[in-house]
This record gives sequence, structure tokens and C-alpha cells, in this order.
Amino acid sequence: MNYRWNWEILLQEPYWSWIWSGLEWTLLISLSSWCVALVVGTLFGIARTASNRAVRAAADIYVGLFRNVPPLVQLFLWYSVFPEVLPEALGLWVKRDMPSPQFVTAAVAIGLFMAARVAEQVRAGIGAVGLRLLPAALATGLRPWQAYRLILLPLGLRAITKPLTSEFLITVKMSSIALTIGVLELTAESRHIENYTFQGFEAFGVATLIYLLLGLGVTGVMSLVDRYFGGDKLRRGDR
Repeated sequence: MNYRWNWEILLQEPYWSWIWSGLEWTLLISLSSWCVALVVGTLFGIARTASNRAVRAAADIYVGLFRNVPPLVQLFLWYSVFPEVLPEALGLWVKRDMPSPQFVTAAVAIGLFMAARVAEQVRAGIGAVGLRLLPAALATGLRPWQAYRLILLPLGLRAITKPLTSEFLITVKMSSIALTIGVLELTAESRHIENYTFQGFEAFGVATLIYLLLGLGVTGVMSLVDRYFGGDKLRRGDR
């Protein structure tokens, strides 16, 4: 118990700058991954409720594959294996010449993993509040894609705002695995500070606090979104 606490060292340069830089990369990875997850997950979630068996089967394969392979393995596959199966020139561009290849790879890999989880939520939301309205929507003259765009998907997304909050939180925490391919996000910078100062408790203590604040911020924002779109009223059956 001879550890000497020194919180002030984190306020010194360059350590304070490292923390802020790590936070910026964490936010960029989290937001970029979440955008990928929302777009891809919504499309595959819709596909899982489609009447076409081939479309449903393809969506099921995607969800089963990406949900059951550990995200860290997927990250290494995208970063180390995927460029090797591309044509040589394109592979070199992906590995070396593409702007911020580590960041792009992390955002895509985490986003596609989370998309499989989001697809399940979207499928459940549409199935819970929307599918029973499909015959009525088609009877009014709407085409299937119009029924999804105007009725099923809006109602389904309103119903799953709370579950999507959990998925967003997981995405933020998942950003930390980007350090394994060289992205200096918050966890990586904390390790960096520990290696330079041997003040690991302080570095990771601050990182823990930042992650906690990020989580509380995500929860607060998603609660406002849920309230704005009336998700709580929809779940109570009051549309």
C-alpha cells in the first residue's frame, strides 16, 4: 500500500491533451459506428419481416453470422484479412492509403456487429406494433414499401427507443476494442499515460469517470428522443 496518488499529473501536458484526444476518437468511433449500425440494422430488420423467404433467409444469415462471431475477431478480420482478399491495388489502398484506415476499419467493424443487434430490435418493434397493420395499409392502396416507410417502420422505431438506448451504450463501450488495431481512443490513451507515468489508477480512474458520463449522456439524450416521439405512449397502447 505504498502507492503514491498524484491526480495533478493528469492536468499536466502532454497527458491532459492525450485524454482529450482519446475522448475525441472515442466519440468519433461511437457516433460513426452507431450511424452504420442504425442504417444497416434497420435495413436488415425490415428484411427479416419481409414476405419473401429468400430476403428473410439472407437477413437471418447476416444476423446469425455477425451476432455469433466475437466483435474482436471481426475487427481483426476486417483489418488484417479483408485487405488481403481484395485485388492488390485496392488492398494496399485499404491498408495504407485510405484516410485513417484504423479508424474507418473500427467504425465499420463495430457498426456491422451492432447492426445485427439493431436488426433484431427493429424486427421485434415492427412485429410488435406494425405487422398487424400491414393488411389494412395495403387495403388502402399503399404498396408494401410505402406501408413500411409510412406506417410500420415509424411505429416500430418508436416502440424500440428504449432498447436502442442499450445498443447505443454498448456501441460506446465497444469503441475501446479499437485500441487493438492502433486507434488511440480513450482506453488506449489511458494505457499510454500509465506507461509514461506509472500512475495507472489515476489514468483509468479518469477514463472510467468519462465513460460513466458518456453513458449518462446517451441515456439522457435517448430519453428525450423517446419522449419527443411518444415511445412511452405507444408502449402503453396510447397512440
